[in-house]
Amino acid sequence: MRVTVAFLCALAGIAVAHAQPVADTILVNGKFVRHDATPAAALAVRDGKIAAIGNTDEIRALAGTSTRTIDLGGRTVIPGLIDSHIHAIRAGLSYTTEVHWFGARTLTDALDRLRAAAKTAPKGSWLIVAGGWIDRQFAEDRRPTQAEIAGAAPDHRVYVQMLYSHVLLDPRGAETLGLAGKAELAARLTVERDRDGKPTGWLAGDNRAISDLFNLLSRPTHAQKLAGTRAFFRALNAMGITGVSDPGGYNLEADDYQPLFQLWRERALTVRVRYSLSAPRRDRELEDFKELTQMLPMGFGDDWLRFNGIGENVTWGHYNNDTPDAAQKERLAGVLRWAVAQGLTATFHWHNDRAVNHLLEVLERVNAESSVKHLRWSVAHLNDASPATLKRLQALGMGWLVQNAFYFRGEAFLGQRGADAARLVPPLVTASRMQLPVGAGTDAHRVMAPNPFIALQWMLDGKTISGVAMRAAEELPSRGEALRLYTQGSAWFSLEENTRGALKAGQLADLAVLDRDYLGVPVEQIGGTVSLLTMVGGRIVYAGGPFTALEEGSR
Repeated sequence: MRVTVAFLCALAGIAVAHAQPVADTILVNGKFVRHDATPAAALAVRDGKIAAIGNTDEIRALAGTSTRTIDLGGRTVIPGLIDSHIHAIRAGLSYTTEVHWFGARTLTDALDRLRAAAKTAPKGSWLIVAGGWIDRQFAEDRRPTQAEIAGAAPDHRVYVQMLYSHVLLDPRGAETLGLAGKAELAARLTVERDRDGKPTGWLAGDNRAISDLFNLLSRPTHAQKLAGTRAFFRALNAMGITGVSDPGGYNLEADDYQPLFQLWRERALTVRVRYSLSAPRRDRELEDFKELTQMLPMGFGDDWLRFNGIGENVTWGHYNNDTPDAAQKERLAGVLRWAVAQGLTATFHWHNDRAVNHLLEVLERVNAESSVKHLRWSVAHLNDASPATLKRLQALGMGWLVQNAFYFRGEAFLGQRGADAARLVPPLVTASRMQLPVGAGTDAHRVMAPNPFIALQWMLDGKTISGVAMRAAEELPSRGEALRLYTQGSAWFSLEENTRGALKAGQLADLAVLDRDYLGVPVEQIGGTVSLLTMVGGRIVYAGGPFTALEEGSR
């Protein structure tokens, strides 16, 4: 009897060991791009994760009566893209109340978008173009005039921002904003004038002045913020984005996070969000961070929404300031000592290699007191990083967040630094060879459009929006390596490189089915790529073209 029971148990054990769990969804007849292997033909999803990836017969064997099967028609599938530095929370707040000039290739098209918005917006209200464009994208190769925006929307106030350097107001805009009564801000703005000395309507200023000017505009209601966030995230899904890391920044208050939190509570997020907190008040940074994080430990959240430390503005003395003094350095060191004790990651906004020593010397001093290597700190931007700087980052266990800023502003760098310097910026291949962690992104939506495929094309060819080639061939990554930086590379910065960012069994089922073959089309066509089906955690959050009927609602 004992033998019989043992024998039956053994048989049962064999049956369990060989049982294959039924997949929720299988995707077949595709070209699934893998980082470390040749493309696969099919993939299975179960419980929000990739259950298996391989040939068609292997994957079909996992199907049951309840399994959904999707034939991709030979289309290319990539891991869901992760923008490692994008102001997505801020962009979402006003996405449906702004006019967007993303992708407009003529000034006529841009002005037509203003006209279209004017037809539905209440008379006297503001039409706002908050950024994401540059004059070089237009065939006319110039900025709009005050007369043109007034002609496009004569019954509205118009605010048009270009990067963080210029704003165009309609003829009554300055009066409506009350600039005449704001002497301190007006003193930080320059009124541009024509040859006859008459104001053109354009104002120039630095990042903070332009941001303070933007703060004078009326803010969207909570309902508008909620609708905007939902719409912006869906727009990101349509571009194959399944995750973002948001660094806070200008024009973002504490209550501006509430629409994001509401969507999370309602299980309505379609993008995985990792967010860090920027310092709200100058010279009160440590006090504010302590208050904000009392019940917000590092990594708090779930797979959809998670707190990811502090930055990009850790202290105001090191934010858009190339010459911090000793007191400002000590203030930064004090905040970072506290961050180390709390186990917080930190990301730092820094633009140029010339002055980055002011930041790195503080980080190295803090590291000498208590190691930061396990915290995955990062520097964002730093487009002209030198090999010596990259080695210093590597020694600190840090990573580098790279965006396609020079797609818009490459000619300006060429004019300032020359072709020899431009050949090496940013040094993507050098960083990869050093095995320095690198994440890719856009820094959208004020200084860049949020399109990841434009960023990928720029990574591959080094050309500006005007078609000027900058980066030398030795700093142009392969298509596979560029894709890795935009997926697995970006996931490293939230300690998730082993759970998302690759089409691999056991990882989260985040992927995008593309309208063209990323690996095979000419490089100049990559920027026009869109997703036809985007899946996050096994749920189809966006579907277009032949897959439109497959899009699903909230979880």
